[in-house]
Amino acid sequence: MVLTTEVPTREELVRRASELGPALQKNAAWSEENRRIHDESIEALAEAGVFKMRVPARYGGYECDTRTLVDVAAELGQADGSTAWTASVYWIPTWMTCLFPDQVQDEVFSTPDVRVCGTLSPTAMATPAKGGVVVNGRWGFVSGAWHSHWQEIVAVQVGPDQEPMPIMALVPMSDLQIVDDWHTAGLRGTGSVSTVAQDVFVPAERILPLPAVLQGQYASRLNADTPIYRAPLLPVASASSVGTVVGLAKAARTAFLRRLPERKITYTSYESQAEAPLTHIQVAEATLKIDQAQFHAERLAATVDRKSELGEEWSLEERARVRADMGAVCRLAKESVDIFATASGGSSIYTDVPIQRISRDVQSVNLHALMHPNTNAELYGRILCGLPPNTLYI
Repeated sequence: MVLTTEVPTREELVRRASELGPALQKNAAWSEENRRIHDESIEALAEAGVFKMRVPARYGGYECDTRTLVDVAAELGQADGSTAWTASVYWIPTWMTCLFPDQVQDEVFSTPDVRVCGTLSPTAMATPAKGGVVVNGRWGFVSGAWHSHWQEIVAVQVGPDQEPMPIMALVPMSDLQIVDDWHTAGLRGTGSVSTVAQDVFVPAERILPLPAVLQGQYASRLNADTPIYRAPLLPVASASSVGTVVGLAKAARTAFLRRLPERKITYTSYESQAEAPLTHIQVAEATLKIDQAQFHAERLAATVDRKSELGEEWSLEERARVRADMGAVCRLAKESVDIFATASGGSSIYTDVPIQRISRDVQSVNLHALMHPNTNAELYGRILCGLPPNTLYI
């Protein structure tokens, strides 16, 4: 059945995300303590249409461009980094679901506000079986698994008379086991647990060769002419992720300035921290870094959206640059947060002071394998120097 729905504008979606702020902030401490997103926050995100943003219009989705993702995630990130991160992670496997055959999409999107978690790590094995494969293995860092209906998995298919080949597949969460192992310093609320497959059968229609996906060879017929579904995977994943990081940096500035009027600089003559020239320099430098992070996030999204709209081929340099933009957002946001955290004084280490959680969250983002600033800068420099990429993930 084809559904029709009024598609909200970018401004409307950003406004909805902004209005979620108080509720998400209220639940942030609970989420951190319990290491998963609060059910109320999930319901609020669903009501605001956050889970529809990458769903095809024929299922009642909004088919949002990546600039909208950046802006909405930045609003969510200003309220709670873990909630924003989880929402942005859902956007990526949801988009990946739209690459599968249309009948597979019919099954997945029959669930209202469906949530699909996922990973790009091939840490499982798939054995050919009649009509599909049998999967065994384990995946870590599966953000949002507790509230997901499906997981996008990657496994290495090995069989007689064939070379090992990584595959991407969709599996109902009911077929997987969740291992409650998410005990971390940052992004604790994301519930990025491990999941396990034990002799899970996956039918052939829910399987795509990962090399074909990375080369932009998709199986959906109905999505083939829709701009947002013809971009390469890695640029899409990059654009989906950066808004949260910008939001964290903005949240750090808000948290710092909110405490500023009541603070002095202990063991100095400054009765008000706001009067110290050092504070002026710190706030200005950190804010300029936020501005720079925003530039890279917007350039990344603009590149993905423009090339998708025009249906242009991607050069290696363009692919590497969007990953470099993502790395730059992470580095600059962390540098900004570090400045505000350093200027926040000893009292900021208490758990009820938001800057300490923001600092741990942005540090965790910067350690993510796909988002690490050094990895992305090296890849971009390698391409600029005329060398081939040393990864399939480009």
